[in-house]
Amino acid sequence: MARKNDNPYDRGRPNAPVIEPLAAVNAHANTISHAAGHKNMQQLIQLRWIAVVGQITTIFAVTMIFDVRLPLPAMLDVLACLIAFNIASTLRWQENQVVSNSELLLALTVDVASLTAQLYLSGGASNPFVFLYLLHVILGAVLLEAWSTWTIVGVTGTCIAGLALFSEPLPLPLDHSRGIFSLYVQGMLICFVLDAALLVIFITRITRNMRVTATKLADLRQRAAEEDHIVRMGLLASGAAHELGTPLATLAVILGDWQHMPEFKGNPVLLEEIGEMQTQLKRCKSIVSGILLSAGETRGESSAATTVNTFLADLVAEWRVGRPVVEFEFENRIAPDHPVVSDSTLKQMICNVLDNALEASPHWLRMEAGVEEGALVLQVTDAGPGFAPDILAQLGKPYNSSKSRPGGGLGLFLVVNVARTLGGAVTASNRPQGGAQVRLTLPLSEIEIKPESNQYDY
Repeated sequence: MARKNDNPYDRGRPNAPVIEPLAAVNAHANTISHAAGHKNMQQLIQLRWIAVVGQITTIFAVTMIFDVRLPLPAMLDVLACLIAFNIASTLRWQENQVVSNSELLLALTVDVASLTAQLYLSGGASNPFVFLYLLHVILGAVLLEAWSTWTIVGVTGTCIAGLALFSEPLPLPLDHSRGIFSLYVQGMLICFVLDAALLVIFITRITRNMRVTATKLADLRQRAAEEDHIVRMGLLASGAAHELGTPLATLAVILGDWQHMPEFKGNPVLLEEIGEMQTQLKRCKSIVSGILLSAGETRGESSAATTVNTFLADLVAEWRVGRPVVEFEFENRIAPDHPVVSDSTLKQMICNVLDNALEASPHWLRMEAGVEEGALVLQVTDAGPGFAPDILAQLGKPYNSSKSRPGGGLGLFLVVNVARTLGGAVTASNRPQGGAQVRLTLPLSEIEIKPESNQYDY
């Protein structure tokens, strides 16, 4: 008998997978790097304000307390220029979030130039505050690329040599024998305290920024690796699903023919067996369809308009067929009902959670459904041994499972990633009285049927 092989699984070919492309991952990485650069620039701006306050305080103390003559007009002009530059920097970097290495280098170079001008007017290389150059060198080593750091080293070294050659020392008495009471020694002590305090404060902040950035980049790389893993599994699964589609369709036709053959129609036992085989075959076809849809491929009976309550009721009834669960409780608290699209990926995700719970607790399961703050919330509870602490800590990671078999842990991995693709979340915890519970949260806006506006209305 010739049979028509109507295989719905061969009707579509791969579309774009529901995976974030590599370009988007790189864009996220650039955004994180730019945010770290912006924070580091803000630290330099704060340090510059501290330098302004410190210079004003030092000039006032040296002039008024120690009666040292300084070229105040010229030094105040340098301060005014530094203040103007910092105000401009504050305004610019308040709106512009992208900070490059060259811009950080320019900012540090301006700071070095300002310090050089002040030292030139106040004793040059003989001024004990000349050691503040080390602060800029260390900040450059932390913030800048290698070539930029060596540029700062070269600029500061040239400035110190220039100060030694062209500046005039302050007319101060040579009182080094007085030890701590020497103005020069006191200046060196103050310079050391300033250097140490500022380095501790700002290097700590910058290092914290770098740690946060490194953590975010590591998480992003981990997510990219997981999504690449999904792509590979999707390609493998979709290939297997396409291969399985033809024999499953052929079996469906054969079983349909058997039902109408006289040899089977007159035997109730065989008809019952054929009915059970058709039920299990339909379940296999549904699984294959879900695999294809999860891989981003079109299929014959993919989505249909329904409501949340109808979708969940049909899902529970279909799931219970062929599952050896002793007691299954389903509590639906969704009211009013919501029109949604019945999607095989969503159905497969929920069934995956139920299957995992059934494997841990074959005697009792409970699923609760409700709507909280515009989101569909499903909670599956079992009476099994619960999750191990290391599995809870790495929930949703591939192959994170206590099952000692290949492929263990992929179920929750796929559940977490499908939920994340829909804008939802998956959490898991252990109950104090024993057992575990998995909570799915999915925004209704992602699965609701939105009313279409009438384009002919004026």
